[in-house]
Amino acid sequence: MKILVPVKRVLDYNVKARVKADGSGIDLANVKMSMNPFDEIALEEAIRIKEKGSAAEIIAVSIGVKQNQETLRTALAMGADRAILVVASEDVHNDIEPLSVANILAAIALKEGPSLILCGKQAIDNDFNATAQMLSAKLKWSQATFASEIEVQKDSVRVTREVDGGLQTIDAKIPAVVSVDLRLNEPRYASLPNIMKAKRKPLEEISPSDLGVEITQRLKVIKTKEPDS
Repeated sequence: MKILVPVKRVLDYNVKARVKADGSGIDLANVKMSMNPFDEIALEEAIRIKEKGSAAEIIAVSIGVKQNQETLRTALAMGADRAILVVASEDVHNDIEPLSVANILAAIALKEGPSLILCGKQAIDNDFNATAQMLSAKLKWSQATFASEIEVQKDSVRVTREVDGGLQTIDAKIPAVVSVDLRLNEPRYASLPNIMKAKRKPLEEISPSDLGVEITQRLKVIKTKEPDS
């Protein structure tokens, strides 16, 4: 079984976001960026599934600017086997919208043929919580969201998910898209030997046009401001 894990480069959760002086967005100049924490949890779960012998390969995918290579190298150091970078923008302030991300991931999924796509439930920068659901609809695959426990079975994946009333357990037929929640696991730190090995793992760089996908911005940021104190 092959597992696809999308990972996003975001402002590190320990860094206080600063609004640009002109109010056009968040200032990302000279600040620490890291892997979206929910995506990190998804990647850790993929690695654990592989360690149990239920998966043969893990592919990490990132969509955005060339600097996303750093995020993918972290994913490779954690345990992903190879990586794909889709260079979809030259501006770090340009956030690729969920529908465009879903279209790109769907094209990659059709090309790579994974049995399982593990996503973070949302990105901490825009909090859309929409990509996994859109991707499932695009591929016409089973889906399970907000996973707090995942068990891969022969032809399905059993997911315990967090709902308002408590916990719900469902079986999703493979191939499936699963989005993960915070309580699923605690991601590992990449060791120095694995960081060195990651430099030799394959990282493919492509563009949306290589996948036959056109990116359309449907949203426009009118103004960004600090929360009222």
